[in-house]
Amino acid sequence: MTSAENSSTSAENGSESDHNSPLGEEHWSKARAGENEEALEYYRDRNKAPGVAEGGGARNHYCFECDGVIELEYDSREPAPKLPALCPHCGVKLEGGARRMFNWVEIDQPPASDARALLLPAFSALVLLALVLLGAYALFS
Repeated sequence: MTSAENSSTSAENGSESDHNSPLGEEHWSKARAGENEEALEYYRDRNKAPGVAEGGGARNHYCFECDGVIELEYDSREPAPKLPALCPHCGVKLEGGARRMFNWVEIDQPPASDARALLLPAFSALVLLALVLLGAYALFS
């Protein structure tokens, strides 16, 4: 990174005085200064949650009680594994198929397969078709 790039970056962050800044007062980094403090404070607090400092996998979910990181690793093309019974940080019971992700909640992963549920209706349809064909054969022969 060149010294010109360094001065631009530090000017954007507000760490250098305005007289050296190549950016005008209309630049978004200056125009939005002090906004969204509530959101920034929320994310600063989230950084202090149990397990955040240790990092985690590419796909984590979070405890609804303590905001602690709970690792969740699975191939998204497969049904998610079962949740642990308890939060490893605060010990609260983790229930149901709801997972709190970073900024959304996943509810009830799809079942592994619907094939088993379709076996009975498919078998019943085949039996009914066979009975109709046998009845038609007996009637017309």
